Amino acid sequence: MVFTTRGLVFGTTALVITTVAIMGALPQSKAFFNESPKELVDEVWQIINRQYVDATFNQVDWRAVRNEYLDRNYSSSDEAYKAIREMLERLEDPYTRFMNPEEFKNMQIDTSGELTGVGIQISKDEPSDRLIVVSPIEDSPAYEAGILSKDIIMRIDGKDTLGMDVNEAVQLIRGKVGSQVVLTIRRGEEEIDYPITRAKIEIHPVRARLQHTELGNIGYIRLNQFNANAAKDMREAIQDFEAKNVAGYILDLRSNPGGLLYASIEIARMFIPEGTIVSTVNRDGEMDRQVANNRSLTDKPMVVLVDGGSASASEILSGALQDNDRAVLVGTQTFGKGLVQSVRSVGNGAGLAVTIAKYLTPSGRDINKEGIPPDIVFEMSEEERKNLQTNNEKLGTLDDPQFAKALEVLREEIAAKTGIRVDATPH
Repeated sequence: MVFTTRGLVFGTTALVITTVAIMGALPQSKAFFNESPKELVDEVWQIINRQYVDATFNQVDWRAVRNEYLDRNYSSSDEAYKAIREMLERLEDPYTRFMNPEEFKNMQIDTSGELTGVGIQISKDEPSDRLIVVSPIEDSPAYEAGILSKDIIMRIDGKDTLGMDVNEAVQLIRGKVGSQVVLTIRRGEEEIDYPITRAKIEIHPVRARLQHTELGNIGYIRLNQFNANAAKDMREAIQDFEAKNVAGYILDLRSNPGGLLYASIEIARMFIPEGTIVSTVNRDGEMDRQVANNRSLTDKPMVVLVDGGSASASEILSGALQDNDRAVLVGTQTFGKGLVQSVRSVGNGAGLAVTIAKYLTPSGRDINKEGIPPDIVFEMSEEERKNLQTNNEKLGTLDDPQFAKALEVLREEIAAKTGIRVDATPH
C-alpha cells in the first residue's frame, strides 16, 4: 500500500493493498449534517463520476445508475450504505470501496508505526473471489504463526470468505489484544487452520547491519514498511555505512507491503542521482512525474531482494532502481499492485476510497498488471521460507538462501566496478 498524507496516515492490520492519495475532507453540506441518505448516495456517485480511473465505468451507464439509485427512498443511513456498496459493485473494482463511520475510523491509525491485530496485509484475490495475504508483518502474531505471502484466506473464525468484502474481513480479523482469531488458509491443495492471538505490533521500518566479505564490508538494510520514520531511518543507515566505507549495499524489500508514497520517493532519491522515479497516469492520460534531485547519498553497487510480498511502494522503489540501472534485483516476481486511490471522508464520518490513477515505472511499465520481475530469479522452497519465518534471526544471513545469492551477485558487481576479483567466502 502507498499513502500520501497531509497529517493523516490510513491503514489497518488487514488492509487492501493499493496506492492511496489521502484527500482532505469534503465540504459538508447541510444535508450531510442532517445525514440525508439520498444526498450521501449522490455525493458518492458524483465523486466516482469525476475521478474514477476508468472513464467507461466498467462499460456501465453511470448516469443511468445515478437515476436508478436516486429514484429509491432511504429511511436510514444503513440503507444508503447498502445501496452505495451495490452501486460500487458495478465497477468490479475491489479497491474502490465505501466505509461506514466505524470502518473508516478503524482504517485510521497514527504515524507511530504501532498497529493492533494479527499483522497481515490482505487484498482481494479476484480469480477465487476470496482474500489473499500480501504479506505478514515481520515479528507479528501472523508471521510467527507461519502465515505466508499468497496464502488464500478461506474462512475467518469459520465464516466463509467467498465474496467477502475486504472491510468485512478487517472487522472480523481485528479485535482486542489477547483475543484469538482462527484463519483457515489454503496453500496449494492444502487447507490449514491457524489460531492467532491478537497483539499490539510495533513496526521497525529499518534494520541494518554490516556483512564482512573479502571485498570489504557490505551494508545490509532490511526495509519492512514505508512508514513515517522509514526515510529518516534509511538516511541514517546509509550515512552510517558510508562513514564506514562499505563496498556495496543489499536492500531487502521482501514481504514489504508498502506504505507512504513520499517515503518511497525520498528513499529512491538516496540511491538515484538523476532520472525519473515514478509517473502517475489518470483517465485523461495526464502524468505527474517524480524525479531524482541530484542528492543521492551513495553510488556504491547495489542488489535489491524482492518477492511476492513486495507490493506497491516496494514496487515503485524497486522498479525505479531497476529502470535506472541502479541496482540488480534478485528473488521472485513482486505482488503487482500499482493503483492510485484517493481516500476521503463523506457524509457524517463515513469514508470512500476511489481508484483514480495508476503508477508507471520510469520505462512506462504498468506495475499493477505486471509487478516487477527480478533480474535474477532465485526461488526458495516452502520449507526454506517457513524456516526463515520461524527463525527470523536468520534473515539477511548466510542461512538465508536468497540473501546468500544476493551477496554472490553483489560481489560480482563490486568486482566489475573495482577490477578486484577474488573467490571470496563471506563470514
